[in-house]
Amino acid sequence: MARVCEFCGKSSVRANRITRRGKAKKEGGIGRHITKVAARRQKPNLKKVKAIVDGSPQRVKVCTQCLKTGLVERAY
Repeated sequence: MARVCEFCGKSSVRANRITRRGKAKKEGGIGRHITKVAARRQKPNLKKVKAIVDGSPQRVKVCTQCLKTGLVERAY
């Protein structure tokens, strides 16, 4: 099973990690400079919950936003 929300389809996103060096101008320095840009992944906040899917309880991976907004009908 992939890292994908089964209700909204939210999945991993590619992002950059930026490394900076120097002191900020407002702190008395000459400014911050970017020295490196590295790729990274931002993963969704998924939880395994027991939910009602097609009338029967199943264990599914759901993002926390779907849980908060009430898109998921929980099976307790």
